[in-house]
Amino acid sequence: MIKPIVGILVILMISTGVALAGSQGSESVAGTPLFLICAGVGFLLHWLLFIPAYIYQTEHYFDLTGSISYVCTVLIAYLLYPGMGTRSLIVCLLVAVWAVRLGSYLFRRVRKDGKDRRFDKIKKKFFRYLFTWTLGGAWVFITMAAALSAITSADQIALDSYFYIGLLLWLVGFTIEVIADRQKSEFRSKPENKERFIREGLWSLSRHPNYFGEITLWVGIAVIALPTLVGWQYVTLISPIFVTLLLTKVSGVNLLEKSAMERWGDDPAYHDYVTSTPVLVPSIGGSNK
Repeated sequence: MIKPIVGILVILMISTGVALAGSQGSESVAGTPLFLICAGVGFLLHWLLFIPAYIYQTEHYFDLTGSISYVCTVLIAYLLYPGMGTRSLIVCLLVAVWAVRLGSYLFRRVRKDGKDRRFDKIKKKFFRYLFTWTLGGAWVFITMAAALSAITSADQIALDSYFYIGLLLWLVGFTIEVIADRQKSEFRSKPENKERFIREGLWSLSRHPNYFGEITLWVGIAVIALPTLVGWQYVTLISPIFVTLLLTKVSGVNLLEKSAMERWGDDPAYHDYVTSTPVLVPSIGGSNK
């Protein structure tokens, strides 16, 4: 019980620090930095929905809650900031499009599968499950911290080379993520592939191309936000770093690689796939077998 409580406190301390740093150049609403207001949206929604999730012992709405949090955050920013410029409006749109697409995809997947195995043990323990939902709130806020800096910036900067380079990176990352998810869904939909691992399409170039796409698009958002940052707001550039660490060391690649080894560790074909295909960054020299 102690570890998850400590974990929650650490998450809140880090998030508070980022929120205060990001508020430095923010537009204010009734004397309160808009960045600070937006920072709390994801936490509030995750804590509210944690209650029924724990009572009914379900994880079906966890990923959907994250997506709703992203959309609500940018919507609140838009409604409270009537003087929002073109750069900020486009960043709002980019975040919302990504959130709606990914959230709906993950929600359909967990509904189809019936459950998310990551939560089998976690959801039975109150504080550990609360920690997970609190981490969900932090995921929303810290992931989009750089985006929020641009969206809420009191100094609305015209479109420049940073914007177009960042937009290109976002488009590349978003496209890779969408294609990778679609290829995996189509692969899983075939009965003959039930006990097989995917190694075709983008998955022949990377073992986790969807995560590479997601990291790339958030790097793009950070590049778009860069010219709007002032003083302590540069702390919000932690966003793509946080996404990378979360997807590679915490809840993404790390868990999936372990699970895959447990399922196919005795399969020579899987060992060949692992040794010939990069774990994250796609390589033309990846496995094509």
